[in-house]
Amino acid sequence: MYAIIATGGKQYKVAEGDIIKIEKLGLEAGSEVTFDQVLAVNNGEMLVGSPTVANAKVTATVVEEGKNKKVVVFRYKRKKGYNKKKGHRQPYTKVKIEKINA
Repeated sequence: MYAIIATGGKQYKVAEGDIIKIEKLGLEAGSEVTFDQVLAVNNGEMLVGSPTVANAKVTATVVEEGKNKKVVVFRYKRKKGYNKKKGHRQPYTKVKIEKINA
């Protein structure tokens, strides 16, 4: 059984027991979160919502919050002596999928 959920402007295919990194939620480790935007559920037969599946929820617990690896942004113009180097680390929340209710 798996579901497709939407959170943080992205879509994720999840199954029970999966650990995924999503956009930062700002919750403490060990707290529970419920995803209401379930776009599709497959439990032998495919249920596709328009836009979401009615009465479907995915519950998860927060494992940790952190930052991803650094992405280096380097801007450069040749022959002009112009260069800028910046780094960015995107914050994330790691969650473990506990139950899919459909």
